[in-house]
Amino acid sequence: MDPESSESGVCGCCGPLRPRYKRLVDNIFPEDPKDGLSKSDMEKLTFYAVSAPEKLDRIGAYLAERLSRDVVRHRYGYVVIAMEALDQLLMACHSQSIKPFVESFLHMVAKLLESREPDLQVLGTNSFVKFANIEEDTPSYHRRYDFFVSQFSAMCHSTHEDPETRTRIRVAGIKGLQGVVRKTVNDELQAIIWEPQHMDKLIPSMLFNMQDSEDLDRAGHPSTPSGAGQDGDENPAALAESCFRELLGRAAYGNMNNAVRPVLVHLDSHHLWDPNEFAVSCFRIIMYSIQAQHSHHVIQQVLNHLDHHNKNTPRVRAGIVQVLLETVAIAAKGSVGPTVLEVFNTLLKHLRMSVDFELGETSRRNSSSSVSSGRGKESEERIVQNAIIQTIGFFGGNLPDYQRAEVMMFVMGKVPVYGTPCHSLDTVKIGHQGTKRIQTMLLSSLIMVTSGFKSKSMAAALPPPFLDPLFSISLMEDSELRQLVLEILHNIIDRHDNRAKLRGIRIIPNVAALKIKREKISKQDVAFMKKHGQQLYRHIYLGCKEEDNVHKNFELLFTTLATVTIELANEEVVIDLIRLAIALQDMALGSEENMPMFIRCGINALVAAYLNFLSQMIANPPFCQHVSKVIELRNLDAPYLLPEHIFRDKCRLPESLDKEDRQLYFQTADMAECLAGPGYNAERLSIPYIPQVTVLYTVGKILHRCKQTSRDRLTRRKSFVDTISLQVDIMSNSLPDKSQLAEEITFETLKKAIDTTGLEEQEREKRRQVMEKFQKAPFEEIAAHCESKANMLHDRLAQIFELTIRPPPSPSGVVSISAGHTQHQSVPIYEMKFPDLCVY
Repeated sequence: MDPESSESGVCGCCGPLRPRYKRLVDNIFPEDPKDGLSKSDMEKLTFYAVSAPEKLDRIGAYLAERLSRDVVRHRYGYVVIAMEALDQLLMACHSQSIKPFVESFLHMVAKLLESREPDLQVLGTNSFVKFANIEEDTPSYHRRYDFFVSQFSAMCHSTHEDPETRTRIRVAGIKGLQGVVRKTVNDELQAIIWEPQHMDKLIPSMLFNMQDSEDLDRAGHPSTPSGAGQDGDENPAALAESCFRELLGRAAYGNMNNAVRPVLVHLDSHHLWDPNEFAVSCFRIIMYSIQAQHSHHVIQQVLNHLDHHNKNTPRVRAGIVQVLLETVAIAAKGSVGPTVLEVFNTLLKHLRMSVDFELGETSRRNSSSSVSSGRGKESEERIVQNAIIQTIGFFGGNLPDYQRAEVMMFVMGKVPVYGTPCHSLDTVKIGHQGTKRIQTMLLSSLIMVTSGFKSKSMAAALPPPFLDPLFSISLMEDSELRQLVLEILHNIIDRHDNRAKLRGIRIIPNVAALKIKREKISKQDVAFMKKHGQQLYRHIYLGCKEEDNVHKNFELLFTTLATVTIELANEEVVIDLIRLAIALQDMALGSEENMPMFIRCGINALVAAYLNFLSQMIANPPFCQHVSKVIELRNLDAPYLLPEHIFRDKCRLPESLDKEDRQLYFQTADMAECLAGPGYNAERLSIPYIPQVTVLYTVGKILHRCKQTSRDRLTRRKSFVDTISLQVDIMSNSLPDKSQLAEEITFETLKKAIDTTGLEEQEREKRRQVMEKFQKAPFEEIAAHCESKANMLHDRLAQIFELTIRPPPSPSGVVSISAGHTQHQSVPIYEMKFPDLCVY
């Protein structure tokens, strides 16, 4: 009988009869543990284990038995020798029979981790880390690491009284978790490590140590800060960050949500959104550690978390938005997938909610708060709003150009504009003040989105769905909104970064010294100006006459005219711009407009500054001479008509402008003479510019004023009556007669339709006749004329009301009241008139 097979029946005291593997194991332990492991005997044991790998499981079991006995007896010197022997055997043997030996090894490591001795816990952790670095030939089908995840996580949260011991235990716990990660993430059979119950222990343990170090640094604690006086392996914060990065770098597509969710929960539990420096740092690590194609998972998680905290304090929401800003800023250059518009949708929704909270139109948690606390909450809501604006602008500004154009359209579609439908924001509920706040914030974000945007053609950068609402906002009676619109136009039109050279409205003595960058206008831009040029001129013209214009408005208008000249002006556009400048001068000098003197002088100063710039840009010496002559005379006799004087703080304004002194103003005939010759069609200068005010602009202005004066019902009714009368007049004038429809279409007819010269002359003559009639006609005639129009309006309204209010006929009869008696009048079915859709 083999002695090793009958070892259970052999007396333990008989040394020669003991199995060989036990004798070899016993020989490695010296009589005095201070002497350490016997190297020669360890080499014999290793050679025996390699030669007879089937004995590895028995060697491991016997070593585990001795180690357990020594732990109980507190013979820690022999425990260290046993673990050292296990480590050497583990590193030396790489056969299939190592699996049972590993089970004994892990059992011994668990014994050490369960002890309360820090030295033994550190010893067991170090052995586990060595084991984790071994690449096994075949996967393990039954091995689990649940106990080690729990135990190492508990060590990461150690609260030992001694700071040095606490640091050692925490470092050991982080190393153990790092070993678990390395051992499991590459093993397809260990995908269970990514399950929530394990991630909820792994991630918070790392974040706790990273956060604890930041708290010590912030408080000025005398303990050693990160990276100073300690190696990276002995610094819990640095080691935890390294392990955190490694874990996220190994996360697959389906594991991202389980990896990010514990981070958000930890930040909530420890109230780390306000202040949010640590939260921002964590998500920077996340975004730089994960694979680029997984970025949209992180953004989606943060968006969902923001929705979850939609009723939290403003500072918490602002902290989450700022974290979102960091994530999208990093992901914007990469692939963010379909989350682009979702980011903007969510941000706009929270922007609306923040405005509701600020205006107090939603239910507040503390209705009995004082005035001071209400103001504090309002200022905190501004923090949220500014963070949202910054996120929208920064995200859009870092996108590729093709995506940025889509984002510009998307944001512009969310801006509430009077007279146009807005599906994203209910302007009725938030009121005029809330609508203005949202307009201001969205336009501010659009400025950030369009900053640095370079488009090859204006038609692609300013399509009608973007241009029309933008121009509608530019005509609102709010100088701040008009300024924002002009800055957006500058960002889009100025493709050669010339705005900095044109900053400030002034008389530029030498434009060539500015070194303006420009290119020849393309055919696409020429077509754009032919299609939308008049619309642009009209809004510049109407924007100049607003009574609440300030210095900045005139500066931005000057920059707009200058950038259009540089980027989009050919010979035809130059003539149109000069006509526009002369029309502005005539408007400022005219008596029809009830305009403040500052606005009149400001418009004249704007015209002078622009014509001075334009004359030098087209390099026409006679034109430059005429403009310089007018400016010199103004310097002597009327300095308030120049920008350097009128826009000073204490500039004396005249009581009226001297229209008779023709030398102080730019004359159309003189400029036409200067531009006579090849290149410019100077004859068009004799045609005065008349802005074509659209119906949408008129109705929008009426509705805007109606909303501003909604406190008075009578005023509101009058505004709506004016709007209805305008619409009825337009409808009546737009309906052609039958004779006109039957008119034969010839070449002469088409020529007359294209030529607008006669139409403009007729329009001027008609306006002159109307003014003359109201100035010279008797009061009775004017009253009769107005009464006839009012009667016509009432007749049409009565017809409309009769058609809409009158009930349809019924075979059962209609009820009519005659002389106080009720009568039923029956209508036969064959005499009733049914709609065509009801007849078959």
